[in-house]
Amino acid sequence: MESLRELFRIGYGPSSSHTMGPRYAVERFISSHPEARKVEVALYGSLAATGKGHLTDKAIRDVFSSHDIDSGIIWHPEIVKPFHPNAMTVFEILPEKLSETYYSVGGGKVVRQGDEKRDADETYPDELVGSMDRLLSYCDENGLQFWEVAIEFEGTEILEYMQQVWSVMKDAIKRGLEAEGVLPGALHLQRKACQSFAKSKDFSGSMGNASNAFAYALAVSEENAGGGRIVTAPTCGSCGVLPSVLFHLMKEYEVPEIRILRALLIAGMIGNIVKTNGSISGAEAGCQAEIGVACAMAGGAAAQITGGTIRQVEYAAEMGLEHHLGLTCDPLMGLVQIPCIERNALAAMRAIDHATYALMGDGKHKISFDDVVSVMVETGHALPSLYKETSKGGLAGIQEFSSKG
Repeated sequence: MESLRELFRIGYGPSSSHTMGPRYAVERFISSHPEARKVEVALYGSLAATGKGHLTDKAIRDVFSSHDIDSGIIWHPEIVKPFHPNAMTVFEILPEKLSETYYSVGGGKVVRQGDEKRDADETYPDELVGSMDRLLSYCDENGLQFWEVAIEFEGTEILEYMQQVWSVMKDAIKRGLEAEGVLPGALHLQRKACQSFAKSKDFSGSMGNASNAFAYALAVSEENAGGGRIVTAPTCGSCGVLPSVLFHLMKEYEVPEIRILRALLIAGMIGNIVKTNGSISGAEAGCQAEIGVACAMAGGAAAQITGGTIRQVEYAAEMGLEHHLGLTCDPLMGLVQIPCIERNALAAMRAIDHATYALMGDGKHKISFDDVVSVMVETGHALPSLYKETSKGGLAGIQEFSSKG
């Protein structure tokens, strides 16, 4: 498995696969071909189908213009490349004629054509901790928690990176709670986090506690939808779940920051296992690969913070993924707004519930996390393409909707 730095990417929304990925791809192209003065970019499949709503064209043009390179964009939603539905080809027109194809495979990661079978840098040996079962066995044999495994293989420097990650997450919550107005795009969707947070102060008991977490998740998701600076967890579209759960627990239980950083490592290990053995790409496997994985990551982290064992952590994570199986990726008008923003808030609450449920038992259960990852892959492959980020099916197929938000 790769470093957690590859999972938790700091960047700008609204989409890790459609905004961050293409940005990284063109930056990589420019690095390899600094002499380029005029280029044309062809977008294929899902990357073309919802690219305008995800600001793909803006991200690409911004990078090229910053290097004084003239660029044009061609859209080919009807052409789906075999390796991954998020594909793009950069054609250099001047001074030379050449091309390179890239795949945005989820979470902001980009793979260049020709490198598909090349092994990624293996920070975590697959034979030791490459699945949840192996990770649990390794922890049992060495008396470790999940977060200690991360430090063992990445060094204490990974905690320093988690400090950066947590800082960006907190900043996104703060900005989102303060911001008001309409999000960009034709939906004309009003931001709700600020009002939700204000209303939460009038609630009491468990209802009041829940409403705070809702507001935090809305804050981050709305920041992402507005193109703000966020952290993929594991993607931009699901970036509100984990920070809202951790921020809520930190406030509610006065959790010291070092434990939050360790919880981020735990969440990262969970997400990394799915990324390695399954998918975190909505275009490839539907929203179960984004919101489902985010819920699993947050549920496992919450179980650890509230005193869970490694098997209770695994159980909470397993529930987060299991109970999002089959969830389609069907954003209205290709915008990461409806139903994405609400899904982040609801998944945050489910993650907390899953942690509570896991803590009520001893962590023993019938279906393993690894089994659910396999089922998620099978389900994702069975989903028709119109339910996987093309904005052609599901909720995205609704032609008439309220624009009042």
